[in-house]
Amino acid sequence: MPVHTPYTPPSDPLVFLHVDEWLIVADKPAGLLSVPGRGPEKADCARSRADEAYPGALTVHRLDMATSGLLLFARTADIQRALSKAFEQGEVAKTYLADVWMAPEEANGLIDLPLITDWPNRPMQKVDHEIGKPSQTRFEIIDRHAAASRVKLIPLTGRSHQLRVHMAELGHPILGDQLYAHDLARNMVTRLHLHASELGFRHPVTGEDVQFVAPCPFETA
Repeated sequence: MPVHTPYTPPSDPLVFLHVDEWLIVADKPAGLLSVPGRGPEKADCARSRADEAYPGALTVHRLDMATSGLLLFARTADIQRALSKAFEQGEVAKTYLADVWMAPEEANGLIDLPLITDWPNRPMQKVDHEIGKPSQTRFEIIDRHAAASRVKLIPLTGRSHQLRVHMAELGHPILGDQLYAHDLARNMVTRLHLHASELGFRHPVTGEDVQFVAPCPFETA
């Protein structure tokens, strides 16, 4: 069962990597909600901080609270619709870095496991081969260590908790994962070792192919 703890957003600022008149790219710290949660105590989030710096900032996509890395905001409703459509149609290239328990035997591969909400244990997700939604993740081992390894993860679909569930089902949960990791992997580090490191897409106004990179903020355990 999920363990609910008080929301204590980090004081680390939202770092803006790119700002133009149409969109904003920010580097979200771990522990900060992407959008407001329920109740005034959960009003502090990436969107509110972006809106404070650049009034009118609109959400395009989200990261789990425990995940750090690249977030995209739109500055007009038309741009928000265009970018949201690009995400829905798989036209946005997303790359994550993660430290996982041990390492898969294969140097790279495709995880193809359908996912569905585990309703009695929300917000957890689970694999369901009968009614789960198609979910695919490519992985590539970057560096192997005795107890943990760094992997590059590329989601081909955008299901909730997809990367976390897929790696746990593979037997290599992401370190620090409070929902899906076993005790050893969960307690090896002080935060979830998952970071949205790269984001690439076609700029909805200029038509230019743009690529953004956020350096990984944690060391391999």
